[in-house]
Amino acid sequence: MICVFFAQGFEEVEGITVVDVLRRAKLDVLTIGVESGCVTGAHGISVICDDEITRVTPNDKIEAIILPGGMPGTTNLEKSPKVQAMIDYAAMKNILIGAICAAPIILGHKGLLKGRSATCFPGFEKELIGAQLSEELVCTDGNIITAKGMGVSIDFSVEIVKQLTNEQTALNLKESLQCP
Repeated sequence: MICVFFAQGFEEVEGITVVDVLRRAKLDVLTIGVESGCVTGAHGISVICDDEITRVTPNDKIEAIILPGGMPGTTNLEKSPKVQAMIDYAAMKNILIGAICAAPIILGHKGLLKGRSATCFPGFEKELIGAQLSEELVCTDGNIITAKGMGVSIDFSVEIVKQLTNEQTALNLKESLQCP
């Protein structure tokens, strides 16, 4: 199961694209609202998640956790003790962690990027504490994938598919999406 977290003020394209692409790859995705009920993105688009964080606990069925960016979505993710616990669990178990746009700052603040290559939305680099800053649009280092922002949401999602399946599945998917 891949957990994609949605907090008030999330970047809609980053959250929804990941869910869409991963489901096209036939991966098991659970959208999780950090708050109960409807979650509204940074640009006024509202979604109803599959579950809410109060009912989700770290467990051995989790294959990946994904943190969409956006503001104040990133701040709201970071303030959630349950999201923090899920990140800690994933880090401890070497589970894939994906963060895009501003969301990599959460990993930087936790010290998870020390000595790793990482990227983020321009202007947040100083928050990637200890990271080796990458100019790549999507950057994978071990079990952590980071990405610059909304414009690379499909590439970010395809990289997640690649890491969870294989390169050929990711290439086939990217081709089916008509991506260059």
